Amino acid sequence: MIGADISFLPQIESGASRFGGATSEFRDGGQKVDAIVMLKHHGFNYIRLRVFVNPENPKGYAPKVGYCGLDSTLSMARRVKAAGLGLLLDFHYSDYWADPQQQNKPLAWATLPYAALRDTVRSYTSSVLNAMKRQGTLPDMVQIGNEVNHGILWPEGHIGNLDQLAGLLRAGVEGTAAVDPRIPVMMHIALGGQNAEASFWLDNMLARGVTFDIIGLSYYPRWHGTLEDLNANLRDLTSRYHKPVNVVEYSDFRRAVHEIVFALPSGLGTGAAIWEPLGWRSGLFDQKGNVTGGMQVYDSLHAEFIARPGEGKATPRP
Repeated sequence: MIGADISFLPQIESGASRFGGATSEFRDGGQKVDAIVMLKHHGFNYIRLRVFVNPENPKGYAPKVGYCGLDSTLSMARRVKAAGLGLLLDFHYSDYWADPQQQNKPLAWATLPYAALRDTVRSYTSSVLNAMKRQGTLPDMVQIGNEVNHGILWPEGHIGNLDQLAGLLRAGVEGTAAVDPRIPVMMHIALGGQNAEASFWLDNMLARGVTFDIIGLSYYPRWHGTLEDLNANLRDLTSRYHKPVNVVEYSDFRRAVHEIVFALPSGLGTGAAIWEPLGWRSGLFDQKGNVTGGMQVYDSLHAEFIARPGEGKATPRP
């Protein structure tokens, strides 16, 4: 995977300039381009999309508008699949951002007792995936929760309630398998360089019957240490668990992150996904939406790690 989370794209295109820059359009070599097609042209082969339960709620992610709700995500999924890219769907199980500092229940689920909450996670997961299946855009990979090292759906699924947390995660996995058991499932923890914490979480979830295919990690140096910490952690995790790993969120050290992941033994490094690169602050675009020289790193990464003899540089490899 050379991926990108571009869930902000509909907001950028709508003119919500704080997410993009001074423009809602993108240009490559002076020509107006679709952002998704442009990313493919520069070597990306996967798009990650987040989905919230009811983001249109007053305290949701996008009050009244509902960005990153089901309808918005279905629309984006059609664009991703039309471009021939792999799709990773990131369930937040919240109306608002879910991360290590906040894993709040959706308003509609707020008063549910634990057993009902678990059933709702299962049915909601299946419902979203069935909607995507009906339009022919079933994801190529699914995340059951976002940065869930402190749990999900607090307080019931807090890390302090290990058995209940595992039950909720199992429900998400079951909801995915009910639609298509072939979809690879990722568990995503925000512990890029924290080996003790990562192994504690994985040991406890595996011991409680949480099944998954891929270990996903966030890596932001401010919180997750040095590149050496990242490398040591990934190597230990692949050795311990014999599962593929993916740096599914990062912003800095773009080449180095990929080099670390793709150098893991036994081919267990499956790639990485940059978080929200379409804004001009990423350095990949200027404030008028023009692609900058910074994008060349992805052209070279694709040529080095993804492209095979006889393939074009933008061939997706989900």
